[in-house]
Amino acid sequence: MSPRHLLQVIGSVELATLALMLLNIVTVHTPTVSRILGPVHGLAYTLTVLAAALVMRRRHRVWLIALVPGIGGLLAARVAAPEPFATVSDVDL
Repeated sequence: MSPRHLLQVIGSVELATLALMLLNIVTVHTPTVSRILGPVHGLAYTLTVLAAALVMRRRHRVWLIALVPGIGGLLAARVAAPEPFATVSDVDL
């Protein structure tokens, strides 16, 4: 699994759990949902920062961006390894 894909997966989980927690607070505010999603979101946030720090060894910018709550993992994945544009020589005709 590439570092970019790893950060995208963990960042997506982090963002999804944050969105679900906020939706729960705004609508019905079920304590059980908060008790489950809170730790899952915290774990996803911690994994995002750790993955960015371990995978991108000397690139401080990547793991500093991963510290942004909610969308940090997705931003770090974008900065980690930008995909090059396809050129005419890359495409089989």
